[in-house]
Amino acid sequence: MSEAFITSVFLAMSGGFQDAYTYFTRDEVFSNAQTGNVVLMSQNFMTGQWGDGLRYLFPVLAFAIGVVAAERIQSTFKYAKKLHWRQMILLIEILILFAVGFMPGELDMLATVLVSFSCAMQVEAFRKMHGMAFATTMCTGNLRSGTELLAVGTLENNGEQRKHGLWYYWIDMVFVAGAAASALLCQ
Repeated sequence: MSEAFITSVFLAMSGGFQDAYTYFTRDEVFSNAQTGNVVLMSQNFMTGQWGDGLRYLFPVLAFAIGVVAAERIQSTFKYAKKLHWRQMILLIEILILFAVGFMPGELDMLATVLVSFSCAMQVEAFRKMHGMAFATTMCTGNLRSGTELLAVGTLENNGEQRKHGLWYYWIDMVFVAGAAASALLCQ
C-alpha cells in the first residue's frame, strides 16, 4: 500500500502544499526544499547576516533529525502487528501539521522547523512507488529520473520505461498542484 500510486499522489500533493505554506506564511523559509534553504543560508552567512542565516539552518537540521527519527521508528516498530510503522509516521505528521496550523506568527521558526521535521519523516518513510525510488516532498530527483526514463525509453523504443518516466512527471505535477493550492489559500 505504501508504494501505491494513489498514496504517492496524496503525499506529493501534501509535500507541495507544505513547502508553499511555510514559504508564503512562515517568513519565506522552505520546509522541504533544503537546497533552497542552504543557498539562502550561505548567502546570508557570507554577507554577515547571521540571524537570517540561522533561520535557514534550523529547518535543514530539523530535516536531518526527521530522517533519523523515521529510521528509528522503522527499526523499533518494523514488526508491529496493530499499526504499521509508516502509519505511525503519518499519524505523527498529521499531529505536527495540525499543531502548526494553530501556531501564531511569532512562532514562525518553530512552525517551519516542525514542518521540516515531518517532511523528512515522510520522504524517508515513503521512498518508492511501484518499486521505483521517488520523493513526495521535492521535485528535482523525480524530474531527473522521469526525464532519464523518457529519454532512454524513447531511444530504446521501450514503452514501459516511457510510462514510468511519465509517472515521475505526474507526481511532480501533483506536487505543483499542492503548492499552487497552498499559494492560493495562503493569500
